[in-house]
Amino acid sequence: MPDDSRYAEFPADFFQRVDESTDEQFYDTPRLVTHIDDGAIDAVGALYEQLALQDGDVLDLMSSWVSHFRKPPKSLTVLGMNEFELLRNKMATQRVVQDLNVNPSLPFVAEQFDAVTCVVSVDYLTRPIEVLQDVRRVVRPGGRVVITFSNRCFPTKAIRGWLMTGDRDHCQIVERYLELAGGWLNITSEQRPTSERDPLFAVVARRD
Repeated sequence: MPDDSRYAEFPADFFQRVDESTDEQFYDTPRLVTHIDDGAIDAVGALYEQLALQDGDVLDLMSSWVSHFRKPPKSLTVLGMNEFELLRNKMATQRVVQDLNVNPSLPFVAEQFDAVTCVVSVDYLTRPIEVLQDVRRVVRPGGRVVITFSNRCFPTKAIRGWLMTGDRDHCQIVERYLELAGGWLNITSEQRPTSERDPLFAVVARRD
């Protein structure tokens, strides 16, 4: 459990993982694959287009070789664990390698981005409240955070609290992270329509 009073409401083992070896070691091997099916990927792109994220400066957290935009944003900064993967993200204009579970502070100036995205990765965060608190710092007033997830994951690296709960619970968990981080308004969650097997859920909030 992180040493922060904001985590007190979660069970003691909520943020533990089956594999507690370093994430740097786990993500050292490039994985040039997609972690959700084409229908869910298209649903992510449709949501980004609906929110007009492509018109601004975007930070994609826990990113990889694809960021799921239909059109490249004005600028796209990708932050992830594997440099090889990030270098192959054709839409990226800036690339940063960082383990947010070791250091949840983002290496960016205040109000640098119009939006921050995170695709099928929030379940791996062991310090999500600190991360989302700092996300607020780097987002411009009125900007959005868009967190999407399915029911797929690397089970040895996902936190125990995620593995022990269902899809709707996951929406409530992410909403609560944002509430505890502070400074986020209009927090909403929904299941997005998909054309294939994988479900897709989205939690969206706007910076105050």
